[in-house]
Amino acid sequence: MTRLAIKVKPAAERSIRRRHPWVFEGSIVKQSKEGQAGDIAIVFDRKKDKLLAVGLYDPTSPIRLKLISFGKSVIPDRDWFLEKIKAAHALRQPLLSPATNAYRLVFGENDGLPGFIADVYAHVLVVKLYSPIWLPYWEVLCSVLPEVAGTQVFVLRLGRQMQSLAPSGMYDGQVLRGQLPGGEVAFLEHGLHFCANVIKGHKTGFFLDHRHNRKRIGELARDRTVLDVFAYAGGFTVHALAGGATSVTSIDMSRQALAMAKRNVGLNPHIGHHEALAADAFEAMAHLHRSRRTFDLAVVDPPSFAKRESEVNGALRSYARLTRLAIPLIAPGGLLLMASCSARVPNNIFFETVEKEIKRSGRRFSLLEKTFHDVDHPVGFEEGQYLKAGYFLFNF
Repeated sequence: MTRLAIKVKPAAERSIRRRHPWVFEGSIVKQSKEGQAGDIAIVFDRKKDKLLAVGLYDPTSPIRLKLISFGKSVIPDRDWFLEKIKAAHALRQPLLSPATNAYRLVFGENDGLPGFIADVYAHVLVVKLYSPIWLPYWEVLCSVLPEVAGTQVFVLRLGRQMQSLAPSGMYDGQVLRGQLPGGEVAFLEHGLHFCANVIKGHKTGFFLDHRHNRKRIGELARDRTVLDVFAYAGGFTVHALAGGATSVTSIDMSRQALAMAKRNVGLNPHIGHHEALAADAFEAMAHLHRSRRTFDLAVVDPPSFAKRESEVNGALRSYARLTRLAIPLIAPGGLLLMASCSARVPNNIFFETVEKEIKRSGRRFSLLEKTFHDVDHPVGFEEGQYLKAGYFLFNF
């Protein structure tokens, strides 16, 4: 690959010294030559020409450099990839057991591989690419990843931008190794059985990041009525029913997702009743209130409302509205789990928004617990922190 010499503005230098993995196009003040996707970019100190960082060049993105090393030169060859992915795998070891065999192996920048996601579902490895910087190294990655993960099937998923940038013969949902009829894989999470479509499902097929919260909901659900809003494939629903919930109502706009939720419920023994409602979450919650229904435990886990800075205020209004809709649905002594996966919404602002709405309602409450990322979603920089959830107990 071509090597580029780069110098950046003082503010970007300070950011690099703090080991932030992004350099924006507007921060570059000097570049030795034109670059192609995946070219090795070496960032030098403006005054002493000292190496600050090494990154991969991305001409398709405002984040022009994705940094992979700080303070020392590296060559992204097979040995380097093997070392990085083995280190990521070792970090996940506390999760792995006969009862859990689905996990995130590589979490992008947080594991030193920007724009690159790798999830493992039992014997299936699913890689999702968000940047073309990895295309020149793709053959090496296809060799190293299954070797470390010990998987037999390899599926490729492409982010929206990558679907137009990928070379001929490379497409979203491609099975690169092994066979996967129907695109579905069975896996275990804390001893419970799940099925995910890793070829057509959202992201890589399932949202692995809420694993700890799903287990916690299962522990809290015994003899309770439960509401699962934005249920998707039924992760919280399954754990609640397996934990002894008397009933669970799952709400999601996608009928396809709810069909998968029903299948996942059926994979696990339970005695509680399961109700699936295909509807807009906001409208469904309002309807439940008009019907005077209440629940002992509610989970509200919406998709990201703020993918860019301009959407943050709208996201906060949506979180406030969801909280207002949830409050009258919680029975006295009940629990509400409110979650956010919007990286652009700071943790403290999210919790303040939720608490403000509960206080306005006049109901007494306690914040029992805040949770964030599980071990397979490490946080290596500010923007890498996105998941937050709060458990609110309503005293009356």
